[in-house]
Amino acid sequence: MTPRISSYCAAGGCVAVSADGHGTGVYVQHSDLSRGPRLWFSHEEWAAFLLGAAEGEFSLDALTSDLTPTDQLPT
Repeated sequence: MTPRISSYCAAGGCVAVSADGHGTGVYVQHSDLSRGPRLWFSHEEWAAFLLGAAEGEFSLDALTSDLTPTDQLPT
């Protein structure tokens, strides 16, 4: 299946999503790594993620709002 990439993606480095070919879920991978690892999600899992994303649950602000200094990765 041909992966789809957001129309908001510029110059690569985006998330690519494709159907699994069996009608049971989707694969998600880095758009620059076509032969790299893929994560599989069922239709129910993907639908729940999309609803959360539409509600802003996965914005950078939401993801970092409750971090403490020990939660942050070293740079």
